Amino acid sequence: MKRKGKVFILDDDDLITSMVARALEKEGHRVKAAVTPEGLLETLEAWSPDVLLMDIHLPGIDGLSLLKEISRRGLSVRVVMLTADDRAGTAVQAMKLGAADYITKPFHMDEVRIVVRNILERERMRAELGYFRRMCAGEASVEILGESAALRALTAELEQLAAARVNTVLITGESGTGKEVFAKNFHRLLDREGSMPFIRVNCAALPENLLESELFGHERGAFTDAKTEKKGLFELADGGCLLLDEIGEMHPALQGKLLRVLEEREMRRVGGEEDIPVDVRVIATTNRDLQPAVEEGTFRLDLFYRLNAFHLRIPPLRERPEDVPPLARHFLARFSARYNKPRIRDFAPEALRLLQAYAWPGNIRELKNVVERLVVLKDTESIQPEHLPREILGEAAPGAASPPGAFVLPPDGIRLEDLERDLLEQALRRTGGNRAQAARLLGIGYDSLRYRLKKFGITPG
Repeated sequence: MKRKGKVFILDDDDLITSMVARALEKEGHRVKAAVTPEGLLETLEAWSPDVLLMDIHLPGIDGLSLLKEISRRGLSVRVVMLTADDRAGTAVQAMKLGAADYITKPFHMDEVRIVVRNILERERMRAELGYFRRMCAGEASVEILGESAALRALTAELEQLAAARVNTVLITGESGTGKEVFAKNFHRLLDREGSMPFIRVNCAALPENLLESELFGHERGAFTDAKTEKKGLFELADGGCLLLDEIGEMHPALQGKLLRVLEEREMRRVGGEEDIPVDVRVIATTNRDLQPAVEEGTFRLDLFYRLNAFHLRIPPLRERPEDVPPLARHFLARFSARYNKPRIRDFAPEALRLLQAYAWPGNIRELKNVVERLVVLKDTESIQPEHLPREILGEAAPGAASPPGAFVLPPDGIRLEDLERDLLEQALRRTGGNRAQAARLLGIGYDSLRYRLKKFGITPG
């Protein structure tokens, strides 16, 4: 995808400026032009173009002197010098002063298009690289592993959404279920050639004002510390995907601005006065059920409807035990290679059965941590049941007392399903049938509560 940008043209030949402007506007760039250098620096600061095409010989001042001043002020514009002087020394001098490139007159319009396109692409790659160095250390696996019918259905649906190239996808699920892996696979399905950016931001990790600047960027002087202009993540992700992790934690004021971008496909920087078109697929993930958040007024109803149009719910690992063996074997192979433990090859059948029977409150993330610990601490060809942690074996530490308020198992045992049903009914009675409050009383998610109510055929009220 060709990168679009803002280009300013400064040349005392009105014919050249008009021809170049028309050629670049046909490419989709936003263009401004001037034939005199008066007010150039102020225009650059106010409009913040990406590229400046500037003649080296201008009335009253030469372009090299302006180039020096642009560098001294620290303006972020990339300068391309236009010159009829084809001597190598002139070009070298311009490049030493900070020019990004130079074009010798007379030139063909294709040459201008290519130079501008290459500069914009280099700047995009540089900005992305800086972002990924800051934000994307420790890249997670992008392979979806599992054999359950639920996972196969989700994968098929994800492929359909990617084939349709939908603009927004909402992925929900408990913490550790693999929401980011599904998001990256959506991007991979869209990006067969490997050229589209994929950028992630955690909406819960930044305060409102910083998140706004991170998402939409800001103009120079927009606030006290805004000494230079900054492109936001929507601009950096243009043509690709932007993952908004923990969207449920976004402040309502920002939710309105996000909705405008999703609806109108354009955004405005903090302190800016100009709308910038963006072509971005937005993937939103959350471990919260957004419906109760809408009812409580902490999440906008209109944004919820916009995101919920294409919704993937990833079930917790306890609801798809068939996926435990392939995941456990995958992590075993990965950590055996990482820690140079090639002797550890597999799990004993009984150990796998115990792993499948465990509830995995931390989901795939917990399973990964358990397998890593086993690889580091054990030296065996096969992981046996006795190697597993006590919580998986269902054993308590010898001599340990039950914690205060813990349920004590009767000597004759109990049917776990009866206990679960009774607790569900108690929670609903106590909350007058309010499912969101009942879920909080039981310490489970809203989706998990609905699954259990359906499982037992319980109707609130």
